[in-house]
Amino acid sequence: MGEQKVSLLSDEKSMQGFVKKLLKDVQALNYMLENDWFEDDIIRIGAEQEMCVVDKKTMKPNCIAMDVLSKMKKHKWVETELAQFNLEINLQPQIFKGNCLSAMENELNNNLSIISETLKKFKSKLILTGILPTLRKFDLELDNLTPKKRYKALMEAINSQLIGSAYELRLMGIDELLVKHDSPLLEACNTSFQVHLQVTPKQFVPFHNIAQTLAAPMIAISSNSPIVFGKRLWHESRIALFQQALDTRTTHRHMRERSPRVTFGSDWLDESILEIYKEDIARFRVLLSADVEEDSLAMIADGKVPKLRALQVHNSTVYRWNRPCYGVSDTGKPHLRIENRVLPAGPTTRDEMANAALWLGAMIGYGEEYKDIRDFISWEDVRDNFGKAARYGIDTKFTWFKDRKVSALDLMLEEVIPLARKGLEKQGVSGGEIDTYLGVIEERAKSQMSGARWQLRAFTKLRKEVSRDEAASVLTACIIKNQEQQIPVHKWPMPNLEDLEEYRPSKLKVEEFMTTDLFTVQKDDVIDLVAALMDWRKVRYMPVEDSKGRLSGLITSRLLMRYFNQKNTENPDKSLMVKDIMIKDPIVVGPNSTIIEAMAVMRDHKIGCLPVVHDNELVGVITEMNFLRISSRLIERLENEKDA
Repeated sequence: MGEQKVSLLSDEKSMQGFVKKLLKDVQALNYMLENDWFEDDIIRIGAEQEMCVVDKKTMKPNCIAMDVLSKMKKHKWVETELAQFNLEINLQPQIFKGNCLSAMENELNNNLSIISETLKKFKSKLILTGILPTLRKFDLELDNLTPKKRYKALMEAINSQLIGSAYELRLMGIDELLVKHDSPLLEACNTSFQVHLQVTPKQFVPFHNIAQTLAAPMIAISSNSPIVFGKRLWHESRIALFQQALDTRTTHRHMRERSPRVTFGSDWLDESILEIYKEDIARFRVLLSADVEEDSLAMIADGKVPKLRALQVHNSTVYRWNRPCYGVSDTGKPHLRIENRVLPAGPTTRDEMANAALWLGAMIGYGEEYKDIRDFISWEDVRDNFGKAARYGIDTKFTWFKDRKVSALDLMLEEVIPLARKGLEKQGVSGGEIDTYLGVIEERAKSQMSGARWQLRAFTKLRKEVSRDEAASVLTACIIKNQEQQIPVHKWPMPNLEDLEEYRPSKLKVEEFMTTDLFTVQKDDVIDLVAALMDWRKVRYMPVEDSKGRLSGLITSRLLMRYFNQKNTENPDKSLMVKDIMIKDPIVVGPNSTIIEAMAVMRDHKIGCLPVVHDNELVGVITEMNFLRISSRLIERLENEKDA
């Protein structure tokens, strides 16, 4: 959950003081590593669960985290996250043996049940999914930032590093997303199930290299984040979205390389965990400070174990997909962990624990099978596999050991699952648990159905029946229904419109239901072209824009009829341009207006089309057809309720 007691670096003196503490922590860690201070006789596992909170009726994000936590003060395992529609659970560490996996799942289910009961008081539900399908861009305004000092300081610190004018999202899948945003709160789109594995200092380098290698197949089989703002994108869009949400870089004419704070890494590890910490200090400026009272080197001299708070604060602002973690156990000894951040939240807790079992077992299994994994696969192929898995999920084809080309599903069934089984057996995990959790992965692979593939198919089916907003709402409702029934995703049926009990579009904003795939003309175009385009595309309204995308006017089918009628009767040889007949100052609406406000404007002015304009730029249109689609669905729902 990160260090909460942090602040912005207010002046040069505080910066210098904190950096000195940071460098002392590195020296202290180096001393402890060289003198065998670390716990090495026990292996523990742990996890953190992130989730979204949605309104029970609308299925939209509900920013009530602080209110919910005020009702759960006695439960120290639940905490805030970046946005007020997010919550996070910290699970108790488990010794990696016996029934550790089912113990973790039982604790997780029990905690989620307590949260769910609390959410009922707020007419809300929780959902586990990598990216919430009903999330809208305006849900990520800074007004929805959780009101805690750490989060405000983090947002301000990242903004201070921004080189360009905005944060940009650029992803292409079935659809394409090209959008700018003014804050790094875009990070709050992503929810994950973060799994921790404790390792010894000697194990850290080979195990971290294994974790990097396994990142791609783990993403492929667990992908669950394909829908962003109603667009069908990568199978695991979290990977790109998280990096781009915090990416302060911009394009330049030169070729200088700058690293994003969300990173997979730049190469293998060679010697120790210190390589990561030193690289992160060298590459990334300190963003946050903390009132660090301990002198880690003085504590080392006294034989005491420091918490290395300065190092942990800086580590919390650099987002590696396999993150190094330092901690102090209840025994008083320091320990090291590898935190796997590639796994998305959901689709169910059983699916999540199956993903965790696969990764934990594979880490041990590959460690036993391959003394140094770098002898079998290049860093470049590992990095390439990672990107491909995020894009294509279970459809990925990897470049694997000894340059072998293999599909994600064949690799999973033929190699990863068997080695994971060996790893879990080596740790003494009970045979029943191994069969249960790895059985879920095996069935998922055999049925070729990940959470991402299910969402993509389901959303595509729904979009052919209803609007984008209603499709996302039905999809979200169906995900919650299957989660509550604890059905693994490979057994989920396709959703039906009835999975959403009721649909209330009255509070929708214009940008949520406007038409954005526009065909436009410019004022110097001949009217014959406009007529042809409107006939081909079967539309009654044609916006007129300039070369910069600014609205210039509007052509309607009525204007065209009038033009052709006058031309035929008065001057058959006369040919005009768009600017000669267009409505020059059409009535417009902004994207943040509500559907009710837009309807009132159209009714009061007796018009059938409203161009949607933001900062003089044409961003969409609303016509009678948009309202007809919504009203017809509402009538159908009312009839179905009446029949029921």
